[in-house]
Amino acid sequence: MPVAKRPEPGRRRRVARWRISVVHPMSTPAQTPDAGHLFDAAPGAHQAAQLPPAFPDRTPWGTGPRLRRWQEEALAAYFEREPRDFLVAATPGAGKTTFALRLAKELLARGTVDKVTVVAPTDHLKRQWAEAAERVAIHLNPLFKNADGWLGRHWHGAALSYAQIGMDPAVHKKMTESARTLVILDEVHHGGDALSWGDGMREAFAGATRRLSLSGTPFRSDTAPIPFVEYAPDQHGIRTSITDFSYGYRRALEDGVVRPVLFMVYSGAMHWRTSAGEEMSARLGEATTKDITAQAWRTALAPEGEWIPAVLRAADQRLTEVRRGVPDAGGLVIATNKTAARAYAQQLKALTGEKVTVVLSDEKESSDRISEFSAGTDRWLVAVRMVSEGVDVPRLSVGVYATNASTPLFFAQAIGRFVRARKRGESASVFLPNVPILLKLAEQLELERDHALDRDEREGDDPMGGLDDAALDEANRLEKASKDLTLDGSFQALASDAAFDRVLYDGGEFGFEAEVGSEEELDFLGLPGLLEPEEVRNLLLHRQAKQQRRGKKAAPPSAPTPAEQRLADIPMHKRLKEQRQQLQDLVGLWSHRTNTPHGAIHSELRRSCGGPAVAQATSEQLQARIELLRKRIGR
Repeated sequence: MPVAKRPEPGRRRRVARWRISVVHPMSTPAQTPDAGHLFDAAPGAHQAAQLPPAFPDRTPWGTGPRLRRWQEEALAAYFEREPRDFLVAATPGAGKTTFALRLAKELLARGTVDKVTVVAPTDHLKRQWAEAAERVAIHLNPLFKNADGWLGRHWHGAALSYAQIGMDPAVHKKMTESARTLVILDEVHHGGDALSWGDGMREAFAGATRRLSLSGTPFRSDTAPIPFVEYAPDQHGIRTSITDFSYGYRRALEDGVVRPVLFMVYSGAMHWRTSAGEEMSARLGEATTKDITAQAWRTALAPEGEWIPAVLRAADQRLTEVRRGVPDAGGLVIATNKTAARAYAQQLKALTGEKVTVVLSDEKESSDRISEFSAGTDRWLVAVRMVSEGVDVPRLSVGVYATNASTPLFFAQAIGRFVRARKRGESASVFLPNVPILLKLAEQLELERDHALDRDEREGDDPMGGLDDAALDEANRLEKASKDLTLDGSFQALASDAAFDRVLYDGGEFGFEAEVGSEEELDFLGLPGLLEPEEVRNLLLHRQAKQQRRGKKAAPPSAPTPAEQRLADIPMHKRLKEQRQQLQDLVGLWSHRTNTPHGAIHSELRRSCGGPAVAQATSEQLQARIELLRKRIGR
């Protein structure tokens, strides 16, 4: 859907380095130095100038203590207008916290504001913001309670949760209006999670001097407007949020700010008993109904089966390979509920012989566990959805998506835990079940969306039209509706196994189905942990070609099928014409199913199977593309 955005500053335009006032944040306007006391933001000169590009601790490669280019451009865009409201949408891992604190420091130094309030989705993020702000001498109280009424004079402000605001907006209205206040709304889309939250935000912060809204995923499926976000109709008349500055995953990847992500896809045979007592079987990834796909998916995630242990073993092998180049690399398993999380942790402990950190809720001890894991070198962290948004664990390099959550909002937040780059060449590997909706989300990782207030009737019943749901957000905060993997207690997972399916990377597919533990699987699990993005693609192509050669060598000669014999018996020009038509029919079917342009499908087939354009492709090359599409379609 087209989005309405204010013109973004030119990507290649050089931006002057910011000059920061040497003034304590609590200074009054009268104490602000004149222009002669301003100086370039150089390392070691002033806390604001020393802000690293990302928190905590380990800054990404190539950024030093200087701001990243997008952060400088966003600051330039802000100070060109100095608006009361400003919305920044930046991909997870880009450094929104650093940008916001740099802006806050500058507004405090200029005397534009006297206080800073940060609103975040969770208690862990409140503490994370307070710790980050402390490094630049902005003192935020993350333990403020509504009953306290007022902050002490020694605080510059408070770090609050959206729930706190919704419970007693009057308290925060008084605090906001008692001084010139900058309000930073982190992951602002949460402002629409509950009616009381949105109403509370409007009441509490209507009188704020400045409001900065941040989001890595600024979209919702409902039509509740997000407070303090501006909307305008697009070319189709759909009211869409206006982003003042946008920094997407594609540009961040080109800048080396985020890591490239390899999706390791696993299929397998599933066997289960339905609530009606009927035993059923299906294979992950095969074309079937939504209900059967969902039940096969639940069966795969059941700890007592063979699918999840096999995938955990593969993920741990991948982590071992990554740690050869990145010694402190860690892994994260995102589970659906507490029971599954504990079972996964036990399996990992038995596999590695090492302690596994388990995070089950957004409580202080869980926050402490996350911080301890982030600062340490342990291999694995298992969490129940809680490590899904805004939580900084920069050393996470390998992930297992072992949850049945399938909304684009949650998926983007989850993958955002793995993309935070620290040094050149790091990549991330995320293990996925072969579930169509997840594969489509993986392919659309680079897609940027804005929040639409109106329904687009053209979307119809497209399951991808929903960008999040209230039930998932509620589960993410309170873990309600996550007591069981199943829809009801009578569902029973009976058996499952796993098979390596393929690797998704940068819009392409690499490799073919192989047994777990086979040389073909190990070729892909053994990719070096430090590679440039282009090196990743080249090596994937090499491993795929190696797998093809091994398969051809190992496969005994077999008699041609009747269809193959018929093709062989007709003249080449007729054979090629028939194959091209067959390929075109399959491309049309896949295009209709995935809403992907024909040209994009043909380009991806060439990357996956090799060979020139259709007009110059040999019969063997055309047949390889036909077989790949048949496999996807499930025929």
